[in-house]
Amino acid sequence: MALPETEGNTISDARNYNGRPAERSTTGGWTSAAMILGVELCERLTTLGIAVNLVTYLTGTMHFGNASSANTVTNFLGTSFILCLLGGFVADTFLGRYLTIAIFATVQATGVTLLTISTVVPSLRPPKCTAGEPCTPANRLQLAVLYLALYLTALGTGGLKSSVSGFGSDQFDESDKKERTQMTNFFNWFFFFISIGSLAAVTLLVYVQDNLGRRWGYGICATAILLGLIIFLCGTRRYRFKNLVGSPLTQIAKVFVAAWRKRHMDLPPDPSLLYDISDNVVNHKQKRKQRLPRHSKQFRFLDKAAIKDPDVETRGLNEPNRRWWLSTLTDVEEVKIVIRMLPIWATTIMFWTVYAQMTTFSVSQATTMDRHIGNSFQIPPASLTVFFVGSILLTVPVYDRVIVPVARKLFKNPQGLTPLQRIGVGLVMSATAMAAAALTELKRLRAARSNGLADDPSAQIPLSVFWLVPQFFLVGSGEAFTYIGQLGFFLRECPEGMKTMSTGMFLSTLSLGFFLSSLLVSIVHKVTGERRPPWLSDNLNQGKLYNFYWLLAVLSVLNFGLYLVCARWYVYKESRLAEEGIEMEEAEDVYA
Repeated sequence: MALPETEGNTISDARNYNGRPAERSTTGGWTSAAMILGVELCERLTTLGIAVNLVTYLTGTMHFGNASSANTVTNFLGTSFILCLLGGFVADTFLGRYLTIAIFATVQATGVTLLTISTVVPSLRPPKCTAGEPCTPANRLQLAVLYLALYLTALGTGGLKSSVSGFGSDQFDESDKKERTQMTNFFNWFFFFISIGSLAAVTLLVYVQDNLGRRWGYGICATAILLGLIIFLCGTRRYRFKNLVGSPLTQIAKVFVAAWRKRHMDLPPDPSLLYDISDNVVNHKQKRKQRLPRHSKQFRFLDKAAIKDPDVETRGLNEPNRRWWLSTLTDVEEVKIVIRMLPIWATTIMFWTVYAQMTTFSVSQATTMDRHIGNSFQIPPASLTVFFVGSILLTVPVYDRVIVPVARKLFKNPQGLTPLQRIGVGLVMSATAMAAAALTELKRLRAARSNGLADDPSAQIPLSVFWLVPQFFLVGSGEAFTYIGQLGFFLRECPEGMKTMSTGMFLSTLSLGFFLSSLLVSIVHKVTGERRPPWLSDNLNQGKLYNFYWLLAVLSVLNFGLYLVCARWYVYKESRLAEEGIEMEEAEDVYA
């Protein structure tokens, strides 16, 4: 789509690479957005290409046990997503999105290159196992190189992922109707490129790793991210650069610090006596916009941050330091909105704990099962996640074409299901997936024992690997509901001044879900490790993995019950505005 031909027409809040006002006709638009989509495609291919098949590398080459390899994978993924908060803070406060992407893509390329080198140099991995003898564990140097490579990759992924979508949206001017429509299409293409990268990673890349060797597979990953970096840098002269706006995390910290410093002061009886920037606004409509969201009675302790303290005025502080002593009422209310969202945020973490099993124990299950199609082709264990990705791509159009029309009639909602309803559907599907996984594991164990293969961890059980498809399909479909529901919820409910934080809040649930998986695995392994048989045995045929799946199913059901309570308590921003007598058209204009 071509941008409007308006030569010389500049954009007020954007600069070009020289620091001058960006011209609409020579910067931004689809040309620059395509460069950004290119780096995201390469990042997704690289990260998932490593993560989805990492558990088999750790168990088969590095001689980790099943529990420790699962934890290594989930810790790697969890760190990648939690570092998005760091990347977002650095981008908003210091470097800007362009430099953040360039620097962290370089860091990721360094990590993947080091991982590739560790698969090439024999001294950086333990020797192969000898039949009848225990495997030699990895030594300190080998583990140090492995972890350095993985966590450099995780650092690069976190910084890169935190800024790519935001920098892509910067290439379109929201004040222009045509470019605003193009921005919506950009996010559709963004999701499409993520899906394409995922499909390539779980099919072609996994096949290369298992059949040609890890050095080739990881080498392709290193080449891909370097190629993405080059493509990204080639667009430098076309990009639009937005001014730094500061991190929302800093705003939250300032409100809490200011409230704590004035904790002994009494709140005024009239909220209008609290400090707000709207005090100096004359135009009624401007004042109304500035004062949104209005004063609420919840979390009144934070209101003390906006108490006008004469001592602050006499200190002669400059504006940045002054904000650590006195916050505006608008800032306080925005922080309150974030606090209200925290129960929903917390109860969505469990979904990603279930999701983590698809890249760990489910892949381990697949390695023991019959993966042949015909007489010659054998599916790589990690490629079972193609059903996971495929279910996501299938669920999205089914939702739009089938579920939305039905939901519109049932719930009288033009959007079909609300974001919270979509998340709820995803949570139900994740609990169902764990029940299906437990039943499949019981069937797999019966097949192993009936064929006398329980003592051989490397034996192929005569049970089709396609029995694992239901758990992959259910979690994949659940992700289509939960992922889009969470993204819509956080983008829709976060205050305008904290939009960059919405992505960070969403991605932090993924991170904490992976870390929770590691914690549960560690606890279960410690508690049941002395039993015979243990739940999480290095030989899956002698373990009780199904009990771990049942545990996750029960926890998911309990979490869903808590989620229902939190969702029922939560009031959408639109509903609060309606209760305050604000017309929705005006509210949408304010929060657009």
